[in-house]
Amino acid sequence: MNKKILIVASEALPYAASGGLGDVIGSLPRALKEKDAELDVRVIMPLYSMMADKYREKLEEVCITTVPLSWRQQYCGLYKLTESGVTFYFVDNMYYFARTGLYGSMDDAERYAFFCKAVCELMPRMDFYPDILHAHDWQSALSIIYLKRKYAHRPEYAGIKTIFTIHNIEYQGQYGFDILGDTFELDEWDRDVVEYGGCINLMKGAIVCADKVTTVSPQYSKEILSETFSHGLHYVLIANQEKLSGIMNGIDYDYYNPQTDPDVEVNFTARSIGRKAQNRKMLREMVGLPEKDVPMIAMITRLTGHKGLDLVTWAADELLQRDVQLVILGTGDKHYEDFFKSLADRYPDKVATILKFDKALSKKIYASADLFLMPSKSEPCGLSQMIASRYGAVPIVRLAGGLADTIHEPDNGFTFYAYNGSEMLRAIERALASFENKDEWASLVKRVMKTDFTWANSANQYLGLYESV
Repeated sequence: MNKKILIVASEALPYAASGGLGDVIGSLPRALKEKDAELDVRVIMPLYSMMADKYREKLEEVCITTVPLSWRQQYCGLYKLTESGVTFYFVDNMYYFARTGLYGSMDDAERYAFFCKAVCELMPRMDFYPDILHAHDWQSALSIIYLKRKYAHRPEYAGIKTIFTIHNIEYQGQYGFDILGDTFELDEWDRDVVEYGGCINLMKGAIVCADKVTTVSPQYSKEILSETFSHGLHYVLIANQEKLSGIMNGIDYDYYNPQTDPDVEVNFTARSIGRKAQNRKMLREMVGLPEKDVPMIAMITRLTGHKGLDLVTWAADELLQRDVQLVILGTGDKHYEDFFKSLADRYPDKVATILKFDKALSKKIYASADLFLMPSKSEPCGLSQMIASRYGAVPIVRLAGGLADTIHEPDNGFTFYAYNGSEMLRAIERALASFENKDEWASLVKRVMKTDFTWANSANQYLGLYESV
């Protein structure tokens, strides 16, 4: 398929990332290119100040220009680098993107409006008019809205088709109408495109304007048609159901490879799984847990409600009556941070809580843990259960979204459906019973590590989707 694809996203590994979106945008383009060498796939994202020097030094300047946004004329630099046959473009503006974090600024609406306007304005400077513009999540939603409402009448833009992928429907880009024109440069006749629930909703606008809409797992594409999971967008999605589908994410098997991972103290494979014990010993020393012959349960997660943490807080004391150790890595809501910190204080020999985002440490934990707990209330796809499997940490998951698509008891993990702490504890008990049967456990861990979570099948589905539009 000799097609030109422009992927628009707010983050990508290894340049700047805060979660699963960055993992996907860092690995999907390369997987597409590996499947179809004739595919011209490129990515455009902001140039954040957090980009490491080793990548910044490789950047080539494409152009220096200005981008109009309502009454503003903002500086815009465009840089690029090419790796594994994929060209990454970076939109530079220090006022918008020289921040300590990616998101959470008071002017996020203006920052990502500028980015999306730049995507459309820079196509002539890139000398690249894609056949398909594939935008991801609300931060990139305006690139589709602008293309449809402001650029489609121009001959060079007219043939561009659009795909919008929802990674997490909870975050929709909702703002008051007082900034419709001033910040978003949208007119009153654009109002009905983005209006939903009495406010501007950028995700709604992208769903309406896009030619196709996808989610990051088949199960999630079904769940978000219901009020329970849609965060209010089910009416829009039902009205656009004919263009909605779900494609499962994969993970980068080169980056997440226990055999070669430089962040893992002792590398191993499914055949040398016994080496995990050495990693576990070193991790215990690092986080202050005593060396004991007990199973280690890990959680690497954002500490927020939809991750099922209320089940964990309810069941924690009962769980810790068992001979287990629990390692938690993550940041998030203060009351969850306080709870897990106090849990570690109350059970110093059983619980280690590390309140930070640390990619290298997360991989050390994956490579050490026996079990990986993921009791999510909602989970669009989930990458953690796939990464844990790759490193031989057996998942225990609630059957929500992508977790239901990827983990199947007894084949490659332990599952529960009802959203309550007792059901979660019963699944943990089944896992602990299996752990006690050493032959059964060794066989399970090998099956888990051999589960195929590569991008191969998903990349084929995306290629089919591109062809269909």
